[in-house]
Amino acid sequence: MRALVLLWVVFGLAACGQEAGSGASEKNPEAETTEEAVAMTVRGPGQIVAEAVAEEWVTPDPERILYIDVPQGRIVVLMSADLAPNHVAQVQTLAREGYYDGLHFYRVIEGFVAQGGDAKGEKPKGSAKDSLKAEFTDQWHDDLSFTPLGNPDGYADMAGYINGFPAGRDLDDGEIWLAHCTGAFAFGRDTPRDSASTEFYITLQPQRYLDRNLTVFGRVIWGMEHVQAIPRGKPGNGGVIEDEERWTEISSIRLAADLPEAERLNLELLDTNSDSFKDLILARRNRPEDFFYYRPDYLDLCQLALPVRLKEE
Repeated sequence: MRALVLLWVVFGLAACGQEAGSGASEKNPEAETTEEAVAMTVRGPGQIVAEAVAEEWVTPDPERILYIDVPQGRIVVLMSADLAPNHVAQVQTLAREGYYDGLHFYRVIEGFVAQGGDAKGEKPKGSAKDSLKAEFTDQWHDDLSFTPLGNPDGYADMAGYINGFPAGRDLDDGEIWLAHCTGAFAFGRDTPRDSASTEFYITLQPQRYLDRNLTVFGRVIWGMEHVQAIPRGKPGNGGVIEDEERWTEISSIRLAADLPEAERLNLELLDTNSDSFKDLILARRNRPEDFFYYRPDYLDLCQLALPVRLKEE
């Protein structure tokens, strides 16, 4: 049975705002105090999202949207337009050639990942590549837009969002990468770093220790409840579901661009470069609602969900 050695090993071990480019890895000493921040942020997160103006909502490129259809429902994955272009191209090829149709989620570990693909490694890959050069990280360039959280992060000098994706930055060497928050869409691999090919996984909870060790190039933006509903395997078997009758069949994986418009979900995402998203960061850091008595002035990267809505007709 095809196994992704690295993911088996790391799970086993696990079981036993400052401005972009500022060079600061600690909290900005000029940032508002918690009391001042709360005074400035009189709206709660729900109100901020509800009051975001139309221009702050963006429609994703259908070439970057994957529809994964399983018995539980449709899972929608947004792929990065900025990082890991070769992995994005690989999945686009595999989807267009119907590679994943009839394959399965066969390895599912509670609190870790749901892994899908060809468990037996027998299905021809068509015109897709047999293996991919790792794209764990990329180099910062000025065409990117980065919205920082404004507080320290345990896994990066700076954490924030790159055009809709939770991401980290290393300010010494200029590296950037997408983070393993809940719903991260990535390719698994064996021990060699350039061994990724077709097997993908979706994180069921944050797995930040995998950052910069595997290539994240997308995230679930709709239908995460369907991923969470996939039957789990037993930890003693590495999460692989022994009874193949319990594997979750993937009826199809398609690019939204290849479907008629009537069959697409008209989703909009709150622009992570927008003023409303920056207000959302501040509100989530300081919790201005009357319910809260302790306000931490801190936000974990994976606790900030990207607002997504069905577009009004």
